[in-house]
Amino acid sequence: MKKILAFLGIMLFLSGCGKYDDSKLVKYMSKKINNVDSYHLTATLDIYRNEEKYSYDVSSSYMKGDYFKVDLVNKNNNHKQIILKNKEGVYVLTPSLNKSFKFQSDWPYNNSQIYLLQPIISDLKNDSERVFEETKDGYTITSKVNYSTEKDFSKQKVYFDKNKNITKVEILDKSDNVKMCLTIIDIDYKPTFDDDYFSESKYKSDVEKEKTESEDINEKEKTESRDNSEKKEVTDSKETAKLDEIVYPMYVPTDTYLSAQDVVSTNSGERVILTFNGESSFTVVQENLSNTDTTNYVYGDPYLILDTVGSITDYSVSWISNGIEYSVMSDTMDVDELLTVAQSISVKAVSK
Repeated sequence: MKKILAFLGIMLFLSGCGKYDDSKLVKYMSKKINNVDSYHLTATLDIYRNEEKYSYDVSSSYMKGDYFKVDLVNKNNNHKQIILKNKEGVYVLTPSLNKSFKFQSDWPYNNSQIYLLQPIISDLKNDSERVFEETKDGYTITSKVNYSTEKDFSKQKVYFDKNKNITKVEILDKSDNVKMCLTIIDIDYKPTFDDDYFSESKYKSDVEKEKTESEDINEKEKTESRDNSEKKEVTDSKETAKLDEIVYPMYVPTDTYLSAQDVVSTNSGERVILTFNGESSFTVVQENLSNTDTTNYVYGDPYLILDTVGSITDYSVSWISNGIEYSVMSDTMDVDELLTVAQSISVKAVSK
């Protein structure tokens, strides 16, 4: 009888060794991510807002020493932006527009980040009430998240396969609707990077290269269309970001109204200033994109605003879309409402 009980005990022990609960899985992933010298992740990212879907190709890179690089390519218009962190600071680079922004920011540690492994695992680790589930394909863990500028983003659902690899991450709102979905294609935990891979100057050089290539293409188009006035007119409209129409926010807070509309001439074209007064006063600025190669300094955080990476502070949201610079500013509205106004402008601008 003792032999039978001992045998059953061993079998129960062995059968349990291959199973994972949330504590074991989180501990395993936390140790793995904390001990790696580098990783490179490729994925697709879908964002759902205002009944619209925005899709990106994403690659995220990390190297020990607090180096991060995230490449985001909008699938709709092939618009590429780079979020970069190195010893000098945090940058957002837009090669095709010859633009770079340097942020005074604690990114990526000050908020949840769907496209970086450290914040994903940190959110799992910090939630003692996380929910674990074993599925046919592997495991899922659902935990709280910290999106300070998106109060409706309440939790993340992280999918693992049977080999404990992360395969997908979903960000859910309070009604369990999926707001963002990262589908992971591959994670390389032993990548090698060039010495200047995390250097801002490398991508500023790429900016100049893309600018030159763009100028060559534009010159060729001008030559080919010189004798065709209609074709030239179309070409010119594509080359120059003109304020052909003023874009108004589709969302305006209750008891707030447009009180002034001013147009100011600048070196790069026109600047439109829309002033809204009332219960929640704010200002919208839109202007032609400057062609000067400058690095703008921003006190805020990089933020993915629908079709582009912009910047967000406690009092403003700024971004570039379709060759136009936009800003929404207010000292009476909270960040959530500022974002709602900004995103209602983006919806119109994207389809313009």
